[in-house]
Amino acid sequence: MITARTLPPGARLDATQIKLARDAQAADGHLALVASDLGCETEEEALAAVGEVLGLEVVDLSTVEVDLGLLKDFPLKLIHRHGIFPIRIEKGSVVVATGNPFDLHALDAVGAATGKSVLPVLAVPDELAKLIKAHLGVGAETIDGLMAQDEQRHGNVEMLEEIDWNQSEASEMVQQASVVRLVNEILEEAVETRASDIHIESQAKGLKIRYRIDGVLQKQTLPSELNRFSAAIISRLKIMARLNIAEKRLPQDGRIKLKVAGREVDVRVSIIPMLHGEGIVMRVLDKDRMQFSLRGVGMDEDTYARFNRLIQLPHGIILVTGPTGSGKTTTLYSALNEIKNEDTKIITTEDPIEYQLEGINQIQVHTKVGLTFASSLRAILRHDPDVVLVGEIRDLETAENAVQASLTGHLVFSTLHTNDAAGAFMRLIDMGVEPFLVSSTVEGIMAQRLVRTLCRECCESYLPRSEDLPDDFPVAELRESGQRILRPVGCRQCRGTGYSGRLGIYELLVADDEIRRLAGERVGSNVIKQAAMKAGMRTLRHDGWRKVLRGKTTIDEVLRVTKAD
Repeated sequence: MITARTLPPGARLDATQIKLARDAQAADGHLALVASDLGCETEEEALAAVGEVLGLEVVDLSTVEVDLGLLKDFPLKLIHRHGIFPIRIEKGSVVVATGNPFDLHALDAVGAATGKSVLPVLAVPDELAKLIKAHLGVGAETIDGLMAQDEQRHGNVEMLEEIDWNQSEASEMVQQASVVRLVNEILEEAVETRASDIHIESQAKGLKIRYRIDGVLQKQTLPSELNRFSAAIISRLKIMARLNIAEKRLPQDGRIKLKVAGREVDVRVSIIPMLHGEGIVMRVLDKDRMQFSLRGVGMDEDTYARFNRLIQLPHGIILVTGPTGSGKTTTLYSALNEIKNEDTKIITTEDPIEYQLEGINQIQVHTKVGLTFASSLRAILRHDPDVVLVGEIRDLETAENAVQASLTGHLVFSTLHTNDAAGAFMRLIDMGVEPFLVSSTVEGIMAQRLVRTLCRECCESYLPRSEDLPDDFPVAELRESGQRILRPVGCRQCRGTGYSGRLGIYELLVADDEIRRLAGERVGSNVIKQAAMKAGMRTLRHDGWRKVLRGKTTIDEVLRVTKAD
């Protein structure tokens, strides 16, 4: 049964308002700009008001059960051309969702093509676009255009070997406009869905595209015809990143600067030759979406207070640890934003510079010409800085220079790849830094992970059974509070995942006399961790459970990114 939405209260639209609605939909297919003139607050309410006058039902496509079998015999060109979608067969008629009830030509075309009577229902145009994209794939409409071009050029001639159109100027001129549009659609979809990475993989069966959204890879539906244009897509991306399109044997790295929906977006491109062709991974850096604030990254108030005291120190080393993609750079940038002022000179050396920070001097590492972390750090110290950020301590030379900088009165921020905070001491010592230097210069270490936050539109509360909870979950605290925890459900707002956005979980180790003594004696990281916990350190796992109890995330998310203490 198709679910109808509640119609907005008030009188029916008059003839003038209906004409206004018809003109608006003829102009851009939407009612959003004229909703207030129709006495409605949203486009959804405006569509319902029009539907009431025309006797048409409004449906919620996120709850409607769609019969995908209809797509086999349904003319796909009509779907793209008119923005419609077949829902089901009902009493011999085909139920078709449309965002424009005034487009009678579309309904007539469906009837002529299917030989069935048409029963139209109304749906919000943006929801229809999402439904079309979900089942027909990103760029499906553009693929139809490319296929039409291909048929016009070759007719019934079958190509036995693919032409490298990049080396044919005529072929490039024919295909360029549509390929540009197709690649732009892939990039736009990534930005709209808040993807942090785009994975384009060449496989034996064709091209595969996945977006990493909130830290988890999600496969993107694609039209099967896209595989015929995979070489064009990869070459177009190479051109955009200013890479050599003829080089297909060696890895290449580049950068694309875009403006999507008025927002500046940087895309870091990495291309590696694989077994079945070239694989591309693009890191999407949406500048306008990023806000570097320590209070905005998910720190609890007590953790924020302790970390804030650390970053106000006049000298020493502060490390942020965690795997790739755990938010280390965001935490460091947020810390720098917290302490920057006209009295403090801050210089960073990074590889690469992900975001440009106002009021902070940033250096891009360039290993090929000898500008490494170590060499740039030596040069930075001659520029009289107060605070230095080293993107990553990777080797002994960089580690020794960071230690030397802290000993000469500078506050040094950097990152390490360790599993927990306590492991940073042993990592530096294993690199070759003297234990007494490590113990005397490292002031604090922040280990962190990112967990997905629950979608507020669809999450539900429940009381878990004791046997379903991990052994270290604070069951007593849950029972004492008498509250329930939340779990994901999935809705159209979160693309059915049940999650929307991410926040950090943190493990902050502040070096005290006991921890410095243990580090100087080169004891194991487990001993240092136990000493830090006795001094009040909250582990990653414990911080994760706190955020579960507060309804921010789920047990499964904490289990996904942490291990038991």
